[in-house]
Amino acid sequence: MKVAFIGVGGRGGSNLKAITATGKVDVVALCDVDSRFVENTAKQFPAARKFQDFRKLYDAVGKEIDAAVVSTTEHTHAFATMPALQLGKHVYCEKPLAYNIAETRAVTEAAARAGVVTQMGTQIHAGENYHRVVELIQSGAIGDVHEAHVWVGRAWGLQSEADAKKNDRLFVDSRPATGMTPPSYLDWDLWLGPAPKRPFHNVYFPGPNWYRWWDFGNGTMSDLGSHWNDLPYWALQLDAPQTVEAFGPPAHPEIAPASMSAEYHYGQRGDRVPVKLTWHQGTHKPEIWKRGEIPQWNSGVLFIGSKGMLLSDYRKHLLLPEDDFTDFVPPEPFIPDSPGHHEEWVAACLSGGQTGSPFSYAGPLTEANHLGNVAYRVGKKITWDPVNMKCVGCPEADPFIRREPRSGWSLS
Repeated sequence: MKVAFIGVGGRGGSNLKAITATGKVDVVALCDVDSRFVENTAKQFPAARKFQDFRKLYDAVGKEIDAAVVSTTEHTHAFATMPALQLGKHVYCEKPLAYNIAETRAVTEAAARAGVVTQMGTQIHAGENYHRVVELIQSGAIGDVHEAHVWVGRAWGLQSEADAKKNDRLFVDSRPATGMTPPSYLDWDLWLGPAPKRPFHNVYFPGPNWYRWWDFGNGTMSDLGSHWNDLPYWALQLDAPQTVEAFGPPAHPEIAPASMSAEYHYGQRGDRVPVKLTWHQGTHKPEIWKRGEIPQWNSGVLFIGSKGMLLSDYRKHLLLPEDDFTDFVPPEPFIPDSPGHHEEWVAACLSGGQTGSPFSYAGPLTEANHLGNVAYRVGKKITWDPVNMKCVGCPEADPFIRREPRSGWSLS
């Protein structure tokens, strides 16, 4: 299979290593706005063509490749993914699938039209622990689940300087008044891509410094939400939320918060009862955690059902209260084991079959995560109309749902 890799440093380098380790991939092209990564990676794949601009990559080799792997920054995911889908190529794209709801919906719909194999980079989705948790929830081990909590300990974003020194990679509370000269190896204009133009500064680059800036990312919610909200979204077979309300410090116009929470309400779904799902990040934690009534894991997912509770993280889970489940016999596994998140994508591209996190699933999950930030930024409870991609009676939410890309960048 002939593959183009777009973004080959950091996360992209890890994706490239895992995918090429299958021994079933021919690396046709390498692309990164940071020329150091391209040059270093090209030493391993000397036959690959080298690019800094993925638009030029598609012009040059788009018809030759079978698939693309996109590991760019969040704000360029859709723009690097869409050309591959329009060419009918398979795609692996890092999480979150796209920068905002409108871009996410466009990519999801384009993938459906293309009929190709897709996978979003939620690597833990392929893990055995998530499989077993989904089986327990869906087989009724804790009864009807009416409430769930997700919390993550990461606290990157807007906070006091003292807290940033304890919790974060850097402290910044406003856009820099002056710029810096970009390093010689970086094409800053290409890095900005569809985002509004601004001078280079090292509070944006290297990654993941950009993660906290609304122009380039969506903070912890869209990033870690892709991994942690994945579990209840899958296990409870969620769809678009009816309402979302967020809580935290006042929204900053430039920078995502270090700590916040968002409460989602989902209605009846077939024979599945309505459920409230609450996301907590940074210093925010569920009240049941604060009271010490469950193990105080730094990050976790708690399902609360009519017959008990289930607590999980990436690699382990517990049925609670433990005394009530002493003699519990888990169901026979019904979710097939995965050969690995990257491996299943390569196998599906070559011989058909399904991936664990195709865009048809990952798109709605990504939209839901973005809605938490939309509710946070407008500062009110929102009612979501998924068909029209509108917050009902809340036009001030529109700029957070979609934006006009900078001149020279388009998804069409």
